[in-house]
Amino acid sequence: MIKRTQNRIAESRWALPICAAYTLLICIISGLFVEGIWVQLALTAVATLLMVELNNRNSLIRIYSRMVSCSFLVLTMMTPHKIESTDGCIVSVCFVAFYLALFHAYQDKKATGYVLWAFTAIGIASTVWIQILLFVPVLWVLTGTNILALSMRTFVASIMGILLPYWFISAYYIYMGDITPLIQHVASIAEFGQPFEFYNCSINDLLPLGFIALLAITGSIHFLHTSYMDKIRTRMIYEMFITMTIATMVLIILQPQHANIATHMLIISTAPLIGHFLALTSTKITNIASLAFMAIALVITALNLWT
Repeated sequence: MIKRTQNRIAESRWALPICAAYTLLICIISGLFVEGIWVQLALTAVATLLMVELNNRNSLIRIYSRMVSCSFLVLTMMTPHKIESTDGCIVSVCFVAFYLALFHAYQDKKATGYVLWAFTAIGIASTVWIQILLFVPVLWVLTGTNILALSMRTFVASIMGILLPYWFISAYYIYMGDITPLIQHVASIAEFGQPFEFYNCSINDLLPLGFIALLAITGSIHFLHTSYMDKIRTRMIYEMFITMTIATMVLIILQPQHANIATHMLIISTAPLIGHFLALTSTKITNIASLAFMAIALVITALNLWT
């Protein structure tokens, strides 16, 4: 395979440190010291480390490459105003943790522990964004069809995992003598806005969202075209990424008011797809496309910082 510019970047051991420095720079410009977004930066760092572990544990890319975690950082920084959302950063960490724990249960219908912790992460995320529970039926199906770990025991474990954070939270509210906030939070899952109402979204939201969707489509088509070169386990995992990307896009289209936090989920599932494309293609066209993607990401980041 001819080593083109995209391959040298994708296989460089300096890629992740440079992206980490780039992330810190964007956070400083976005108001790290003025706005005090230290917690959000720390959560982003944790999510990045979990993405590195997700790649290493599951061999998402069959060569040495940090493009999964680098793609995550670049796409996250592309929407710097979303970095200020602590809830969004918590959802990012929890969703990566979900993937990391669930993939350990591959082909093991007795892996109640891993399934419990995976869905506990979803439960924790739901304490700040209850709408993530709308994805649970899809996650159950994928646990059965792609992870091949769904059984009565793991199904019960998943329910217990989701409820686990609420056991502690409900105990706190009962101790405080007012459980109304918890009831209102859970009930808000049934609050639906008008679908397709994107007129409330600014160009700063729509431009990155459209670009992430383009990357997801590109990465999905590439993987489906070349999936025969990967192991069956890897194919199952990537098919789960593709399905969750589609499910997240559907939620954003039908309920645009949740686009800000849902974009964090979309980035988590898209990063491995575009990372696979960047690292494992090597033609003139893909080289030009990869460099164009990188340039567009930088331009969108600059525009969002400027406006």
